[in-house]
Amino acid sequence: MAEILVEPRPERSERREGISLVAVAVALMSLVVAIASVGFSMRAIDEAEEGGGAAGGEVVAAEASVVLTEFAITPDQLDLGPDGTITATNEGTVQHDLAVRGEEDGYKMDLLSAGGSGTLDLAGLDDGSYELYCTVAGHADAGMTASLTVSEGGATAGTTPPAGGGELSADEMDESAHERVLQFPAETKGQGGQALEPTVLDDGTKRFDLTVDVVEWEVEPGRVVEAWAYNGQVPGPTLKVQVGDKVEMRVTNNLNESTTVHWHGIDVPNEMDGVPDVTQEQIKAGDTFTYAFEITEPAVGMYHAHSNSQKQVPMGLLAGMLVSEMPVPEGVTVSQELPFILNDGGELGFTINGKAFPATAPVTAEIGETILVHYYNEGLQVHPMHLHGPDQLVIAKDGNPLPQPYKADTVLVGPGERYSVLVTPNRPGTWVWHCHILTHAEAPEGFIGMTTALVVP
Repeated sequence: MAEILVEPRPERSERREGISLVAVAVALMSLVVAIASVGFSMRAIDEAEEGGGAAGGEVVAAEASVVLTEFAITPDQLDLGPDGTITATNEGTVQHDLAVRGEEDGYKMDLLSAGGSGTLDLAGLDDGSYELYCTVAGHADAGMTASLTVSEGGATAGTTPPAGGGELSADEMDESAHERVLQFPAETKGQGGQALEPTVLDDGTKRFDLTVDVVEWEVEPGRVVEAWAYNGQVPGPTLKVQVGDKVEMRVTNNLNESTTVHWHGIDVPNEMDGVPDVTQEQIKAGDTFTYAFEITEPAVGMYHAHSNSQKQVPMGLLAGMLVSEMPVPEGVTVSQELPFILNDGGELGFTINGKAFPATAPVTAEIGETILVHYYNEGLQVHPMHLHGPDQLVIAKDGNPLPQPYKADTVLVGPGERYSVLVTPNRPGTWVWHCHILTHAEAPEGFIGMTTALVVP
């Protein structure tokens, strides 16, 4: 049994002295409260006579809190009274900050490392509507913006839900995680990466018609966002050609801004490289431009926007392109060839092939079956892709076969890189497959974003 320590009881005279001091303190506190009450009452009367909003009992918020992640500011609408403050917490994996657009010199906080917090003081900022944003290059265009209203009355404080879903109890987290797994694979409208058949011209040239459009895209059940898409799908259609083919890529721009297309990892003439003001003029809104070249070598390539690309690519202007067949080790027969196109910004957020868990598509393979997976990183961050269970045999980097393939359970894919891996299941089960930057794949409510599974019956 624990020892209980008993403090010695004070003598009677000491107790009387203590009681007297408490009485004096209580009296002083009562006086302070009374004076303060009179002051507040007079202020309320004055404000009521002047039409002030606080007289009716409405409290003007002086503080708000936001969470910074890749790539969002949560909440994205803040209303504050004059001279307010905003506390920002970086729950992302890279540095972020917070500033008032157009007022950066006076209203900008220092960069916050992952896990850090800071305060943005808005003292002296005039009443009006403003935009908050992260000043790190590309982050605002990727989605890190929020609206701020500063007004004298009627404002409400922002809240601080943790990244991925609010403050949940342990039981609520368990229930949410369980329900999300039961939804997998969830049905959503739209499927990206569909093979596009070319029109074959009289001289044998293969023409691919691509349109650049603004669409509504369902990333996961109930989350429909604005996306920019090739032929109405995210990722855009997969293009498959052979060495020796002559191709035309006829691109019609239906955006309200200019664009171009870069053929990433594909050997093309300089004038077809798709860089505005360097190799070609911009494809302006409503215009059509035709890229024409001959396919000269095998490739695991991509095509994506290269105009305002830090915005246009994360918004969905990204896709895969395969040239001829990928060589595989002797004796290996590939039964499925699949893309994993990775994205992490814009309205789409953390996605595989344009979808976020639980809407990501599982991969199904039998024991002993070999599948070929191409990782394409079209995002702004690295993504270490981890498969539970069977090894991944890395056989090519950026479409170039490796002289010595190697096994890995996690393959680090940097922005712009492509890795090709073989997977041969050797035991049954559902094996989780995800980015191992954990905030890209899991949150308090369960699996999110860049998570899928290998299902082996």
